[in-house]
Amino acid sequence: MGPKKKKKSSGKKKVSKAEQLRLQKEEEERRLKEEEEAQFQAQQEAAARLEKERIEQEQMEKLEAKDQERRESELGELHSLEQKFLSAEQWKTDYRAYGKWEHYLSCDGSPDPTVLQEINTFMSLWREDQNEDIQLVMEKGEQVLNLIEKLQFLLLDTPPSEITEKETVQYQESILELQNLLHQKYNGATEHLLKTANMYEDSETGNMQAVIKDKNVTFCIWANLKKKVRLKNHMFCDAQHGFDLPKSLAMSSVAVRILHTHYDHVSPLWLQCQSVPRLEVLDSKELTQHSKDNVEELEEEEKKAREEPSMPTEEEMCSDGRKSAVSFKETSNSIADINETEEEIEKKSEILDVPSQVQHLLTQEEINEKDESITDENIVDLQQFVPVGGVYHIDALQLPPQVKQIKDWSMVEVLNVGLQVYPYPPEEAEDATHPPIQITLRLSDNVMYFEDPVIARWDPAGQQWRTDGISNITYERQAKSITFEMRAFYTIALLQDAHLNMPYQAWELRPTGTDEALLIVTTVFATIQIQIKGNQCMLSSVVVEEKDVLSHVTGKWISPVDLRAVLKKAGVNIFPGAYSHKYVSVNKKAPLAEVRTYQQMALVASAFAFAWSKWNLEAGQEQVVFKVSEHLKADSVKDWSLYMFNGQKAQKLKITETSEAFSEELEEDSEFHSTLYHMLKDFASKEAIDKVETASFLFIDVVYQLLLATRVLTYS
Repeated sequence: MGPKKKKKSSGKKKVSKAEQLRLQKEEEERRLKEEEEAQFQAQQEAAARLEKERIEQEQMEKLEAKDQERRESELGELHSLEQKFLSAEQWKTDYRAYGKWEHYLSCDGSPDPTVLQEINTFMSLWREDQNEDIQLVMEKGEQVLNLIEKLQFLLLDTPPSEITEKETVQYQESILELQNLLHQKYNGATEHLLKTANMYEDSETGNMQAVIKDKNVTFCIWANLKKKVRLKNHMFCDAQHGFDLPKSLAMSSVAVRILHTHYDHVSPLWLQCQSVPRLEVLDSKELTQHSKDNVEELEEEEKKAREEPSMPTEEEMCSDGRKSAVSFKETSNSIADINETEEEIEKKSEILDVPSQVQHLLTQEEINEKDESITDENIVDLQQFVPVGGVYHIDALQLPPQVKQIKDWSMVEVLNVGLQVYPYPPEEAEDATHPPIQITLRLSDNVMYFEDPVIARWDPAGQQWRTDGISNITYERQAKSITFEMRAFYTIALLQDAHLNMPYQAWELRPTGTDEALLIVTTVFATIQIQIKGNQCMLSSVVVEEKDVLSHVTGKWISPVDLRAVLKKAGVNIFPGAYSHKYVSVNKKAPLAEVRTYQQMALVASAFAFAWSKWNLEAGQEQVVFKVSEHLKADSVKDWSLYMFNGQKAQKLKITETSEAFSEELEEDSEFHSTLYHMLKDFASKEAIDKVETASFLFIDVVYQLLLATRVLTYS
């Protein structure tokens, strides 16, 4: 074994103290040098940033100064374009006058509903007419409904300069009187049918059963002629409505009527008379002088205007439990949508003079009383839920004496007491427990229920819809039927949240031809397409779950007022009301910015497409952001750019819809302008500007009405 190897020393060479001091000194010098360089670089960057900001500020000041220099001329040009709104108002005024003259010349025997003497004579003659044949009553009823629609249209469409307060109240009272008279006639026709119940006797059960219907009403009448317990339920096959009675009623001389009116003459009148916005006076020169203080004042007025209507007093009730027209003089305007909300605002801002159906608003004290009065959770809030699909009058009626055949004689006991209600539960035993009545209703195919409907009963005493007294509700969505129990016989309505389709997910407005455009509103449940042409619009399609629905109302050219009524009646509400902000997460915008944007969008809608932008949510209350593209051919590809407008200053933004963050930075080589029209003009072709200048004033007005009615910039 060889000798062991010596281990090598693993220790490091010891650094001398002098070497340590030298290294420390070098490290310190290097650190100081880095700090000096970093400080110098920071100073350079700060100086560069300040210089950039100075240059940008100078550039912005130059752009602002340039905008101010041409402001007066731009407003003059815009004012010239805005005269088209006034031309539209004058045309509609002349058209209303022509309509009255045309009615006068027609001599078709129908009354002019605006002439009190004519409408009173019409009602008196029908009231005295003793012919209670159901078919004749239904035919006359259609005429009455047409008269009511004409009066409602006048209340919605006529500016305040053309209708007095006295005329407004007169029209409302005429509507209510026509509604009451029509229902009285339906009761008379029901009594007439029940007196001849034997003629409608069912061969299997021996009881009377009849279904009589037209496009406005459906009569389902059953009379208990045999009084057999086993026949206590019945299904009207032609209507798919049915009932199951308690045994006590199955043994009584009772009749059951399910009268389905496809309209609502039960709810307060203001629910059917919420105005549509319209333009009356524009003054660009005055509009552009408003500061932020004015905008704050507008918002305060908007807040005050958005209050609730008062409840009717006992003196305001009619004897049959319906509300009188006098009380509507004060309430109908206060619950209207953005028109009335904007009315007080626009008196301050001079943006618009928006007419309303009634001039009187409730006082703040009355509003506060109303706010405090709704504490019962069973009372339906009609600002949030609205009846859809008409009203179902479900009644138990006393069976009148029947005709008896004695040899060749037909004898019947005559009782001049009218249609008598059969009390259930019995009045003398209200505290006792009585079995409920089960009802099955087939829902209308002409109405969209996006969620399970709320069932409510009408309370004549309180003039309100209530949800108590109704239980064990079963909704069959596929079969479109609903079954429930009620402890007495009620007038029933199926209600739906008025704001199911708000806020919108997206919207787009694009031209499709000369004085033609298409407005598309996409909601959670549906996609609604509205075509615009000249002075009319048409519901082009409503698509739900990739299926076209509501074919009975699509493809018809009507006015914006009628379109709004048709869609709401069908359960598709894309028209925010004055109270919608309480029930919808609103992207609140200053009225000045919102209304002026709708006006100027309408002015250029013949050549430019507009669409929703996600950045509108980030832009704050004072300004709106939207996409714009020149669009001269229906099949052309849209080249979207983002624009921002606050009602007084427009600018093109550098960001795109796919940018990571919102920025107000201007697009390169772009400037500020006082109007949206001139902002778009900078990048538009001559052909586009020519189309804007030659666009029909009626087309512009309809576009504006629809934009203001849907409020796409706030409710999306």
